[in-house]
Amino acid sequence: MNKIFILLLLGTLLSCQTLKRNQSNVITKDIDNFWKAYDLITQEPDSLIQTRLIDSLYIRKGSIGLEKIMEVRNYTASEYVELINSYPKFFESIRANTLKSKTLTRELNNGIDKLEAVYPHLKPAKIYFTIGCMRTSGTTRDSLVLIGSELAMANSQTDISEFKGGTKEWLATFFGSDPFDGLVLLNVHEYVHTQQNPIPNNLLHMVLYEGVAEFVSVTAMEVPSNVPAIEFGKNTLAVRERFEKEMFYERTPDWLWSNSPNEFDVRDLGYYVGYAIAEKHYNKSPNKQQAIKELIELDYSKPKEIDDFIDRVDYFSKTIEELKKEDRENRPKVLKVQQFENGAENVDPEIKQITIEFSEKLNGYNTGVDYSDLGETAFPKVASGEWSSDSTSWTLEVELEPEKHYKFWITSNFRTESGIAILPYLIEFKTR
Repeated sequence: MNKIFILLLLGTLLSCQTLKRNQSNVITKDIDNFWKAYDLITQEPDSLIQTRLIDSLYIRKGSIGLEKIMEVRNYTASEYVELINSYPKFFESIRANTLKSKTLTRELNNGIDKLEAVYPHLKPAKIYFTIGCMRTSGTTRDSLVLIGSELAMANSQTDISEFKGGTKEWLATFFGSDPFDGLVLLNVHEYVHTQQNPIPNNLLHMVLYEGVAEFVSVTAMEVPSNVPAIEFGKNTLAVRERFEKEMFYERTPDWLWSNSPNEFDVRDLGYYVGYAIAEKHYNKSPNKQQAIKELIELDYSKPKEIDDFIDRVDYFSKTIEELKKEDRENRPKVLKVQQFENGAENVDPEIKQITIEFSEKLNGYNTGVDYSDLGETAFPKVASGEWSSDSTSWTLEVELEPEKHYKFWITSNFRTESGIAILPYLIEFKTR
């Protein structure tokens, strides 16, 4: 009897310790702090005092999670006040749902337990519920899961009548999918991100990074994805075909984290592409747990290894190298700089114009220049930029300095009427 009693006692103690540890992994104090500030702000007509209230009662009292989500998404006190004043019906309609965050600890930890079951190497992370400025429903920073509850905890009943245009259309679609019902899945998705290596900086690897998190989370939870792009992509072969043409572009909005319009009228289709690669790898692998481990632990700091992995999965119609070659051959290019040979080391500093000639007519309005590895100091002083009448060249009005090294990019934001981006072009020269 004594042995049985001791075992029961140990079991009870362990359960209590687990419960205490699990509860401490979900932090919701920012929700309460926001609504305290909100109630005072809505009764105060002075905008300066309103800003002080959100700063003192919400931001300065915030958790490390609030600090990080504000940092990641560049939220400011004045932006919070503007949103509160502009969309009172919206905020009142999400209030009750956000306050439910304190009751979700058990469900959230059940989701994390399921993730650990398919990935036993799971490292601890904390989940922070915050109210943001409507630029993310969930993101991560290091080992922190950061939830934007104003989006993640909305549903089809949330009042969006105060919004207009594209924002209203997107919210209608997103809230129509009842994101509150998928909150646990969202948290598991973001939790996967805390286990992955740092996010890469090219579109192909970015979509794999996001797709892996979505595939692993739905596999662990044994539920379908609630990201509309996943179901759409599975039934639309043209998504893969379109992505193969754009996968080496430097811009991401058409595929990730944006309402940028596209021919399919579905946002974030990059999630589907990455999901499909992850799913195919998993289905081909005899050891499913090992497949999950390989997906989560992909090292994006080694791009050649990632490309080789994608080639082995055999999702695309051709190898990455073959698709890269086609991309280089088919995209518009910068032919030359009119005023001097690129790479020259004795350029006249009195030159007032730099004219870039393209291999074909572009759309005449999208432009893009960017710093090189030498930063702002290697970028010329620019007064203006002007297209030629036939949109086959673009001229920068510049002020150059003598004996200076210039180096900057003409980016792929330049594009044709049909949206095909140019190959990026590095301009480098030295003045005499």
